[in-house]
Amino acid sequence: MNRLFKTAFLACTVWAAGAAMHAATAHAYSAQHGVKIQINDSIVAFPDSAPFVDGNGGMQVPIRSVAEQMGYKIDWRIDGSEVQITLQNNGRTIKMKTGSKDADVNGKRVTMTSPPALFKDNHMFIPVRFISESFGYRIQWDNKNGIAIICKDGKYHAPAWHAPAPQPKTPPLSAKLIKKAKTLLGIPYVWGGTSTSGFDCSGFVNYVFRQQGLDLPRTSRQIFHTSGNRVTTSNLKPGDLVFFSIGSNSHVGIYLGNDKFISATSSHGIHIDSLASSYWGSNYIGAKRIV
Repeated sequence: MNRLFKTAFLACTVWAAGAAMHAATAHAYSAQHGVKIQINDSIVAFPDSAPFVDGNGGMQVPIRSVAEQMGYKIDWRIDGSEVQITLQNNGRTIKMKTGSKDADVNGKRVTMTSPPALFKDNHMFIPVRFISESFGYRIQWDNKNGIAIICKDGKYHAPAWHAPAPQPKTPPLSAKLIKKAKTLLGIPYVWGGTSTSGFDCSGFVNYVFRQQGLDLPRTSRQIFHTSGNRVTTSNLKPGDLVFFSIGSNSHVGIYLGNDKFISATSSHGIHIDSLASSYWGSNYIGAKRIV
């Protein structure tokens, strides 16, 4: 007996593509939590391979556990390059073979728009509409939780599993730095100032970074020479520190993006300026990335 086909059969799978199951939604569930199959009130366990969604939004699930829970006995045989499959319980016998759109249900031919049985990657697939039409079971798609529910008893069933609520995304540290810096706009300039009563340029930067648990050297010169990694102007990102040489003094600010930066200035206090301005642009000496 061909071991490849035997392995394929033992891992055979169902292909499920309901009209209510949109491809984008199905792929989202597959990536986040994995799509699921439920029979009546019980989620089906798949110890060997989990259900997944194909490129067309069709849900594919291992049928072995499903067939057993639906009370079907499975038999099969190889006929040349084809595999013929028989599913049987006390009142129904279903026969199908790979590559054919026709199946036999209690001696009656049923034709599908796509082959009811085919092998892909050593697995067998059949469409859920074939299960619905030929097995006589109602199929529900629970869009909220990503579950295909096979109503074996013909009744409506609530989902037996609920997807966890999405966790809010934590903003990057650079965004937190910028948000905090902007809350300080308008605070006056104070030489040597390090509090919300007044800041000098390095006191302002130190205060903002310290709110996120980051300690920097006290002066702008020390920060420029000992902290972070140098960044070219073309690679500046929000949260980088930008430095200027003004006479015998140095100046530091926090880059905001779009050529804008925020700093403690002697003329306006905490203020947003442009790197492209004639004053700041002519005194710009470089940037460092701390985060």
